[in-house]
Amino acid sequence: VQLVESGGGLVQAGGSLTLSCATSGLGGDNYALGWFRQAPGKEREGVACFTSVSGKTHYADSVKGRFTITSDNAESTVYLHMSSLKPEDTAVYYCTLTFVAWTEWDNLSIDKYDYWGTGTQVTVTS
Repeated sequence: VQLVESGGGLVQAGGSLTLSCATSGLGGDNYALGWFRQAPGKEREGVACFTSVSGKTHYADSVKGRFTITSDNAESTVYLHMSSLKPEDTAVYYCTLTFVAWTEWDNLSIDKYDYWGTGTQVTVTS
């Protein structure tokens, strides 16, 4: 399994950005893909997750209503659309994945995921 994030950058507060997570090696199995972020000096936290077989999504309260996960099965890519960005959203964003049996996965605990990308930096200026 390989995960490659892209799309990070510099954006002003109130702006939008879309991150991509290109996946490979999944073999068609059901998986949960999570987006996590880590700000300087802080622990890595989960912000959103997606279950492939159902398309169900789950969001942390801090991003609910502002972030949306979508997927493109043909491209094997999962996106994190971020809007109304705030300076506190500044972090390195990671996509992560685990294979699951459930049709809906809402777990944002870091220890529940097995595969990680290398991250992409998002900086929101005030």
